[in-house]
Amino acid sequence: MSQGVIRKALSGFYYVDDGRTVTTCRARGKHRHAGVSPLVGDRVRFTPLEDGSGALDEILPRKNEFYRPAVANIDLLVVVASQAVPVTDPFLIDRVAAIAAARGVETLICVNKCDLEPGEDLARIYEGAGFPTLRVSAQTGEGLEALRRCLAGKVCAFTGNSGVGKSSILNALEANFDLATGEISDKLGRGRHTTRHVELFHLSCGALAADTPGFSSFDVDKMELARKEELQYAFREFAPYLGTCRFQDCAHVKEKGCAVLAAVRAGEIAPSRHQSYVRLYEQARAIPDWQRKDM
Repeated sequence: MSQGVIRKALSGFYYVDDGRTVTTCRARGKHRHAGVSPLVGDRVRFTPLEDGSGALDEILPRKNEFYRPAVANIDLLVVVASQAVPVTDPFLIDRVAAIAAARGVETLICVNKCDLEPGEDLARIYEGAGFPTLRVSAQTGEGLEALRRCLAGKVCAFTGNSGVGKSSILNALEANFDLATGEISDKLGRGRHTTRHVELFHLSCGALAADTPGFSSFDVDKMELARKEELQYAFREFAPYLGTCRFQDCAHVKEKGCAVLAAVRAGEIAPSRHQSYVRLYEQARAIPDWQRKDM
């Protein structure tokens, strides 16, 4: 039996890298019966077969998992955004960052296309919230060296709404990459999906990076989220104010004596971040515990 990492999953086949070669594997039936689906990034054990393929025997314990994007064992989630076309709604960033926080994964905010629109307003929001934040341009190379340093030695996933340039950034980071990139729809002001599956790529800085399919506002509403009581901890800039509200069970939505709301009024917390929190809180409150997947 051999051991490796799933680099790509496509149409029921899993491409497992054992450090020497990549073996195309099929999962054994026991995984389907157990309701466990292998994910890109999974560390697995597999049995090489005589025809050169393999049988995936065991998924080793995960340190984290995501289903949008469908990856596991991630060290860093890179949320790519833009203030050029297509303009990223901050709520999309905040939802993904909250999900990453619930799984104990660091989030890097990467504002792309700064050659077209500097993106300073968007970057300022997330720098103020305590996120590592970079402004980059896949076209001019601005900020890419700093991005390489952030990625070095880590397993990373690039995610973000369609058209913001995830594949373009990876192509710019590695001269030998030729990932498909899409045009922006003039009519709708949004990108076309070009990445159809998740795949991990080796980068020269020692990182493994996943390019993932883009998502829309509709898609992001399907992503798993923390329970409403836990959501406050996913907004890192709330931390200094938690436990100082007038009421112990304060929801930080509209309560009197709320320290978080006072911080918003004082300019210590960006209004867009609190608006996203309220929107996510209402969504989380609407989901009964029995309906949730295990986080």
